[in-house]
Amino acid sequence: MKAGNLIQNFLSERVLPIWCIFLLDIFLVGLSVFLSCLLRYDFTTVFSANSILPKAILWIVLVNIFFFRIFHTYANIIRYSSFVDIMRIFVSLTVSFMLLVVTSIASEIGFDYEFIPISILFISYVFSFAALAGMRVCIKVMYEFINFDDKHGTNVFIFGTREYGVDIAKSIRSKSHYKYRLKGFISSDPVFYNKVIMGVKVYPFDDEDLMNLLEEKNTNAVIVTPYNMDKLKESNFTEQLLKRGIKIMVLPDMSEWNENSNYITNLKELQIEDLLRRDPIQIDMRKIASHLEGKRVMITGAAGSIGSEIVRQVASFNPFNLVLIDQAETPLHDIRLELQSHWVELEAQTIVADISNASRMNQIFAQYRPQYVFHAAAYKHVPMMEDNASEAIQNNVKGTRILADLAVQYKTEKFVMISTDKAVNPSNVMGCSKRICEIYVQSLAKKLEKEGNKTTQFITTRFGNVLGSNGSVIPLFRKQIERGGPVTVTHPEIIRYFMTIPEACRLVLEAGSMGNGGEIYIFDMGKPVKILDLAKQMISLSGRSDIQIKFTGLRHGEKLYEVLLNDKEHTKPTYNEKIMIADVREYDYDEVKKKIEDLEEVSNTYDQMKIVEKMKELVPEYVSKNSIFEQLDHKS
Repeated sequence: MKAGNLIQNFLSERVLPIWCIFLLDIFLVGLSVFLSCLLRYDFTTVFSANSILPKAILWIVLVNIFFFRIFHTYANIIRYSSFVDIMRIFVSLTVSFMLLVVTSIASEIGFDYEFIPISILFISYVFSFAALAGMRVCIKVMYEFINFDDKHGTNVFIFGTREYGVDIAKSIRSKSHYKYRLKGFISSDPVFYNKVIMGVKVYPFDDEDLMNLLEEKNTNAVIVTPYNMDKLKESNFTEQLLKRGIKIMVLPDMSEWNENSNYITNLKELQIEDLLRRDPIQIDMRKIASHLEGKRVMITGAAGSIGSEIVRQVASFNPFNLVLIDQAETPLHDIRLELQSHWVELEAQTIVADISNASRMNQIFAQYRPQYVFHAAAYKHVPMMEDNASEAIQNNVKGTRILADLAVQYKTEKFVMISTDKAVNPSNVMGCSKRICEIYVQSLAKKLEKEGNKTTQFITTRFGNVLGSNGSVIPLFRKQIERGGPVTVTHPEIIRYFMTIPEACRLVLEAGSMGNGGEIYIFDMGKPVKILDLAKQMISLSGRSDIQIKFTGLRHGEKLYEVLLNDKEHTKPTYNEKIMIADVREYDYDEVKKKIEDLEEVSNTYDQMKIVEKMKELVPEYVSKNSIFEQLDHKS
């Protein structure tokens, strides 16, 4: 093996034991005393019989050994030395110097005896600090130089100069693999323009020559801090970087970090979900915890994208037990394994069951008597339900009615139903089925309120599309891009609201904790996104320039835009500005129950036209779009 490789392996793998660092520090202090005496006196005097050198070395070294032990200056790994380690050395040397100075002055005043000249103490103090700090800096720089792989390393700029930017830079400099080499900072804050941070220059974000500069520096990636994501979304910076083959790296929310991870291990390439994220929604986690801790909690649809995230978040609040219900055997098994891995002590039952099976659900409620129910089970794919109206009624409507009635029977404290923006002015079977669920749950809540029954509170939450959920347009586009296209968009003007799964579920939990019964909560979904722009951004992020976009026409039951309220509804605020209460029309429970029972009976005939006609009677605002059921609207 070559000598260079031997040195590199030694410096990469070996760590000096603390006693070696301790002896090295003592040697450097002694050397500093020797040099200070040489500087203060001539060479002959230093080595004369009555020289101050032996006494100076003895006492200065002994005092510093004492304070090195107190401040543990030798305990750090030198290659990872930081400002804190240098400060510890400075404090130790300063305390030693002050003690020796006081001793020297006291001996001269009290005993007319020169202990150690103050000039020697001061010079050796300066030399010692320079030697100890310099030794650590030199070893750190040498280690970085030897271990950096120049052929495979990534040249990076950091977009952001405040807390996150500097922390990322420190993490880059301190990690042993040295995957990244910091070439500079980019800032939108004029205070930092042309300044130097950690040895590299800060360049203005709005500099016209910034792109040329990045190319000159052979930049492979730009790391964007969370505080600068808005700048990234509002500018064409992303597009310019991707055109030049420069990757964009970002950090996920802290809540998504892996355990015992750091900035470097959490860095990931920019995804379309990152561009669609909004400012984090502030949630009163303590209030949620107080409602769920020690409670028996049932979650239906627990294997789905929303249900599984509710499982994870509820599990973190230390419930007494979880009862997880879903028809999908394999995904439910995956959730079971995840719980066993991350929440070992949590008691959880995973039950394969159909919520429209009344006897089975009654047996589950009787056995586990849930205090909280989060009802996320539903058939949700619009085109599928347009072709299977009977199943939409059996699962969505009948299943919800069975669960709601059992919640009252077994004195469940809160029943939180998850609805959708497609329930507002529904244009398809799926949306109308969810609106019928809302009507039943709300009318049941009003009935209980009139009867003075405050045992069970019914809460409904209504929101739009969630990023990355099953059936979401983003995974579809991603697969189409991987196959080489085309990317299919139904209409050039279609828009949708988007929200991340974790924040949607956090809002569901908070709405559940704040509700008193009968409310329909709607969430602030931010600005709507044009699906065509979404497709273009995803193609751009993929680095492909050969992907075409194909318009396929609106699907059955699909409309150009979704709303969270219908024309006659208004909202009332809550203490969380991201959650509002919909002021909706109230229905008589007995009337609603009779109509829903009739609808369920008709659904058993599997006559699509009769089923949808009955649905339109119950929800007059249901007007079909791009569907065979439009003829029923013309008929009426």
